[in-house]
Amino acid sequence: MPTVLMTAPYMIPFLDRFRPVLAEYGIDLIVPDVEERMEEEDILKYAGQFDGTICGDDRYTARVIEACLPRLKVISKWGTGVDSIDGEACLKHGVKLGRTPNAFTTPVADSVLAYMLAFARRQPWMDKAMKSGKWEKIPGKTLSELTLGIIGVGNIGKAVTRRAKAFGMKVYGTDIIDVDHVFVGETGIEMTDLDTLLANSDFVSINCDLNPTSHHLVNANTLSKMKSTAILINTARGPIVEEKALVAALSSGQVGGAALDVFEFEPLPLDSPLMKMDNVMLAPHNTNSSPTAWERIHWSTIKNLVEGLDMQVKK
Repeated sequence: MPTVLMTAPYMIPFLDRFRPVLAEYGIDLIVPDVEERMEEEDILKYAGQFDGTICGDDRYTARVIEACLPRLKVISKWGTGVDSIDGEACLKHGVKLGRTPNAFTTPVADSVLAYMLAFARRQPWMDKAMKSGKWEKIPGKTLSELTLGIIGVGNIGKAVTRRAKAFGMKVYGTDIIDVDHVFVGETGIEMTDLDTLLANSDFVSINCDLNPTSHHLVNANTLSKMKSTAILINTARGPIVEEKALVAALSSGQVGGAALDVFEFEPLPLDSPLMKMDNVMLAPHNTNSSPTAWERIHWSTIKNLVEGLDMQVKK
């Protein structure tokens, strides 16, 4: 009977729905208490006790993977990003790695547009002023007056582009790989280098993966190249932005504002200067919110697990 370590925070509250399905495959579950993710030491407590895992952003480093051998056969990630899992170690030791590509494209793209609309139309700030007793008409702009720069024109970057173009925005894009010329022709996105994008964009949206080329891609140097009125939006991964440099740029007025769903350390520490900044909108790593998307990912993750355990998926 295979044993599975279940640590995906979005599935654990609904386990009563999934237990009978997993039981049909003879799968026994270990379900620890998980708040946001399992760190190395958390997982190591269970090393050698499980054959597969359904995980969230847990730290499956080479050290952890090797400690979990020879039992560990499959890591089934709930979601898309696998930057917290050592893919080379999986390959080296024959551990299968499953994920759900394109899982959150729609809710994340919608969130980027929501942030842009909030900053352009100033609604959160007018709401706050009204509720404090002020009748204050805070000037706003239309999105068609503003320019968007997208760092990483993959599935989400493309979806953001289509939404922005529907609002009449000028869109710049940059990527380390060539972007399909058909998409470029269809949308009118202008592909350019990072420096040009930063210098010309009113909003800069980070939509790339976290990898060695993107770690701290947004730093003191790159922030200095942005307009002083520009808004940085990060719905990708926290470590793409060097947070101390961003705090300094926001404090000095070098950058106009930020909308952040992800952070270098999560949960965001309560003493973070970001917590007290009026020109910053914060969210708790939640742009994936969508019952439809979640449902698809739940079952895709189970399918990847079962296949990784070399079982026949039941219809």
